[in-house]
Amino acid sequence: MAKVDPNGWLVTFSDLITLLLTFFVLLLSMSSMDRKVVSESMTLLGGDLGFASRKSAGRLPSKYEFVVELLQRPWEFRNHEERIRDLLFPDDLLPKEVSRSTLEETVKFLERPEGLAILLTEELLFPLGGHALEEPAKSILARLVPLILAAPNDVNVSGHADSLPGTTMDNDTLSALRGMAVLEWLLKLGVPDAKLSVSGYGQRMPVADNATPEGRALNRRVEILFKTSL
Repeated sequence: MAKVDPNGWLVTFSDLITLLLTFFVLLLSMSSMDRKVVSESMTLLGGDLGFASRKSAGRLPSKYEFVVELLQRPWEFRNHEERIRDLLFPDDLLPKEVSRSTLEETVKFLERPEGLAILLTEELLFPLGGHALEEPAKSILARLVPLILAAPNDVNVSGHADSLPGTTMDNDTLSALRGMAVLEWLLKLGVPDAKLSVSGYGQRMPVADNATPEGRALNRRVEILFKTSL
């Protein structure tokens, strides 16, 4: 009969520890991000954006209540578009790289059959042809988190492209990656994953004429859709 090594269990134990360390390194690499950006965003979320503190749990600033109510009546948004933009993105909290005039050109509100969509153009969010969020874009998206959390609506994040062929990847892939970039940032800012879904439509859902530079600029976008119907 073969002699049993009393220390043989150490080999299995060391293998287990190695696997656990590999697992935790993987988790860390998946969740790593710019700490400065996170700190700045969470400062915003804990301040003017009105995330519930211990003393005000369950209460929402009145400006967000107004927008949440309008989300259930998306056909009325066009009558209040300028006011809503000012409420969600006040001048004193805009990133220094984003002027009020730029915001008016790059943030639109669209009535959809499924609900109300906030349109954010490529110029505001991404480098041309890229899918990594610009730093100012992260602050702009952080301004929408209290609204997303407060609204009863499920939210779809969709990426879109213009009709020109992509230089680094096809339009379907680029639009999907851009939608995912926005969704992942919202998740990191605390939006529950059960509330969010993501889509990539490529060039198939234009909102403007692809024959003009201005139209193509609007079509290169991400939409955050607050669903009011199934």
